[in-house]
Amino acid sequence: MQISQLIKTIMLRMIKFFSILIMVIVLSFTLVSFSPVDPIQSYLGAEMMVVSETQKEQIAEYYGLHEPKLKQFFKWFSTFVQGDFGVSLLYRQDVLTVIKERFSPSFWLMSFSWTLSGVVGYVLGAIAGMNEGKMVDRVIKTYSFILASTPAFWIGILFLIIFSVWLGLFPIGLGAPVGMLKADVTWFDRLKHIVLPALTLSVVGGANIILHTRQKMIETLNSEFIRFARAKGEYGFTLIWRHGFRNTLLPAVSVHFATFGELFGGAVLVEQVFSYPGLGQALVQAGLHNDVPLLLGIVVFSTAFVFIGNLMADGLYTVIDRRIKPGETV
Repeated sequence: MQISQLIKTIMLRMIKFFSILIMVIVLSFTLVSFSPVDPIQSYLGAEMMVVSETQKEQIAEYYGLHEPKLKQFFKWFSTFVQGDFGVSLLYRQDVLTVIKERFSPSFWLMSFSWTLSGVVGYVLGAIAGMNEGKMVDRVIKTYSFILASTPAFWIGILFLIIFSVWLGLFPIGLGAPVGMLKADVTWFDRLKHIVLPALTLSVVGGANIILHTRQKMIETLNSEFIRFARAKGEYGFTLIWRHGFRNTLLPAVSVHFATFGELFGGAVLVEQVFSYPGLGQALVQAGLHNDVPLLLGIVVFSTAFVFIGNLMADGLYTVIDRRIKPGETV
């Protein structure tokens, strides 16, 4: 019975994933179709002045840019289902190659910031909830409200001014030192360039975790079973460890994994501020230069990334709370 339920859950999730994926692809292609940017001009760049009209026509014919939009979409979709994402007009490379090169920096950026925001956010939220109404609670709550309403790019610019320009502790931008060969770049060099972008993402993303965990901790500590535990003689950290953390950790995990989509969106802004060579920056360039194959490829990849994150959350639910069965929602 459990196996059949698991198979049913997987099938429903896959149907949901492909339905969302198709809708996202159609919407993205439609929006790009209304872009005023000339893809041929973006492809040629500064060399457009020395290219004849005949050559422009040949480029347009080669990429099928003169075909009706609907035909272009079905032509791309037919190759997509075969695993071919096309060639990027901007980078002159296969789309999957561009995504592979750009995803690695973005992955480490998002992983570091996501982990940091989750751990720090949960700890601060739990501390604030355990000290409701006290000075530490008011300070943490005020801090969270300010950051929750602050744009990520503004925090990034502020960090650049303070830690890069004024103090000179970190590089101003990019993913590696300027003028250095890729083979000569060390892990320490990459770490110095990733610290400020990751801190920017984690500071902004952790605000919601703090506020949510704080509220859940307050509700838990005011519940009937906590009063019963206190009546039995439990108090202090033992009470919080046995009852408070268990009942607040699962909601915090739910909220944190739900921020996968916001994390990717925040990474796009942060990578622009710090000129970080990740997938978000490639997405912005693809949109500005009307690079449809690359744009759709990144959209597909990001959709799958968020979906996998939600699946991981469902798996962690059963680990944290054994009462939850696979396929159930919180």
